[in-house]
Amino acid sequence: MTLARPDTLAALTDEAAALAHVRSIATASGSSFLWGMRLLPKPRRQAMYAIYAFCRAVDDIADDDGAADEKHRRLAVWREEIGRLYDGRPTHPITLALQHPRRCYGLPRAEFMAVIDGMEMDAREDIRAPDMETFRLYCRRVAGAVGVLSVHAFGAEEPEAQRLALAEGDALQFTNILRDLREDAERGRLYLPRELLLRHGIESRDPMTVLQDARLPAVCRDLAAMAEERFTEAQALMARCRRGPMRPARIMLAVYRRLLTRLQQQGWRDNATRVRLPKAEKLWIALRNGL
Repeated sequence: MTLARPDTLAALTDEAAALAHVRSIATASGSSFLWGMRLLPKPRRQAMYAIYAFCRAVDDIADDDGAADEKHRRLAVWREEIGRLYDGRPTHPITLALQHPRRCYGLPRAEFMAVIDGMEMDAREDIRAPDMETFRLYCRRVAGAVGVLSVHAFGAEEPEAQRLALAEGDALQFTNILRDLREDAERGRLYLPRELLLRHGIESRDPMTVLQDARLPAVCRDLAAMAEERFTEAQALMARCRRGPMRPARIMLAVYRRLLTRLQQQGWRDNATRVRLPKAEKLWIALRNGL
């Protein structure tokens, strides 16, 4: 029997601490994504905790009240750290926790960089009524990239899996934007595409002014229709993928589609109240879609 060398024991201790670190970030968040993560086998669940922790870390930088230059500096540090992850010498607990998933599940380096690119769009200046091309690019980076990383972690190998990840990423991100209008406006942000605003005669790009405009619900209905299209596309692609690996994606699709329906029923008449699904309803959706 060969005993482990001291440096190997230290490495195992560091990895265990890193896994505990990302798990604590994910479970403390209360995110709806946890409902799907918990159904995964342990190694894949740990991979998703690490992916989530990375996204949370860079998102927190973008949402910080600090100066843009400082945000860019901190995001650049993460670019370097992702480089170290793929060079086999990570130094941060999150990237230490990503080592095994990166090797075993083929997590694409470009998608981590795309997430950082999306956060830099937020860090550069407050996004206000972006044109449709910029809007779609932003969603591809902050949501589509996470979707692609996730389907790799789930073990989905079908050609349709990446297309599904991008369609579901859009559907979830569009829904988040419709849900978080007030919260984003209070940060000086307005993610609704300029073309949709102009279609209904809204020329202002000031977030609070737009929120008070009587024509806002019509704009939201248009974006909700775009979300419905992507939900429908994702659902069709889901049917062409193995059921087991896609259980987390199926749960999130169902949760967010229900959330979009609730937003549509409310009609965006009261954007000061954040629409949420009760925990019992999320549990019912998870049980129904996770079996």
